[in-house]
Amino acid sequence: MLRNVTTGAAAAALAAAALLTAAVPAGAADGTVGVRETVCAQDLYVRTEPLGAWTGTLFQGQTFLVEQVDGSWVYGFAYGDINRHGWVQNGWFC
Repeated sequence: MLRNVTTGAAAAALAAAALLTAAVPAGAADGTVGVRETVCAQDLYVRTEPLGAWTGTLFQGQTFLVEQVDGSWVYGFAYGDINRHGWVQNGWFC
């Protein structure tokens, strides 16, 4: 009985790790100030402030010029369909 519980817990932990790995694109990187980064995520929301109102969406392959890094958020200019300044979550660049 104990072995089944341990095996089940290990399987659950492995499945959770696989989901976390799948959520972050392979080779994703943090933004660097002064660099026009390419978006690796399928889509990346541009906001008025960290966790603020949505102002648009960047799609994979579009670019973002990083002007400021603030923890897990970066501020800069979103090129592509948006063409305006805003905040995006850091770590979704190639």
